[in-house]
Amino acid sequence: MQAGDSEQAVMAPTLQIRVVEMDRPWTWLAAGWRDLMSAPLVSLSYGFMFSVGGYVVIYGLYAIDMFYLILPLAAGFTLIGPVAAVGLYDVSRRLESGQPVTLGAALRSFVSHAGTISAMGLVLTLFLLAWIRIALLIFALFFGGRAIARADFIDTVFFAPESLPFVVVGTLVGAALAAAAFAISAISLPMLLDRDVGVPAAVGASFRAVNRNPRVMALWGALITGFIAFGVATLFVGLAVCLPLVGHASWHAYRDLTGGKDTVG
Repeated sequence: MQAGDSEQAVMAPTLQIRVVEMDRPWTWLAAGWRDLMSAPLVSLSYGFMFSVGGYVVIYGLYAIDMFYLILPLAAGFTLIGPVAAVGLYDVSRRLESGQPVTLGAALRSFVSHAGTISAMGLVLTLFLLAWIRIALLIFALFFGGRAIARADFIDTVFFAPESLPFVVVGTLVGAALAAAAFAISAISLPMLLDRDVGVPAAVGASFRAVNRNPRVMALWGALITGFIAFGVATLFVGLAVCLPLVGHASWHAYRDLTGGKDTVG
């Protein structure tokens, strides 16, 4: 990439999309960490709610004997993560503009643009439901329709002879769905919160941002997946920190890619 590429921009019908340097995701994470440290009580409380929510979902699935949905739901959290982080975008926006930051204000941010955010949430929920359905079909393909006892589920899924091809196929299919969801949501949710635009315009801008910065956004998507996977793998404990960090950083990614306030520093 040439030195001047970071200043290159593409004029969209409603928005400028910048082409940025390959190291920008690290800058976004650094800016996200600063936001987290600037409002630690609000950010960590927000993340803690989703950690508790994870435990509630797991308990509920065990209680109704649908434990087999735990893995696809955990893996699919990244698909709906952009909606879950709306309150964190609001925290970063308030910090940027010098407004007061409270947990109540972060939660009320879902209401400020309820129509468009709900519509985008529905789109991403459909991605999640599609992933769950596909994951169950893949499971049936490799393990048949036999019932698996709760105590034997992990051994059967990860240590049976069919486990390796099952994991490989599931990972590839899940990655394809995640890539599609990321392309339409990378900056669309922060934009819906920040601007008076419709879902098609926000989705289009997100897709253009990914299309104009494929390597940068591939790295950014991998980093998001890694942080959220760590948060889920720690039995949702790490999610209390990882979700706020990624949420704040995603706000700065949106601002940087659309020519907003510089995140360097």
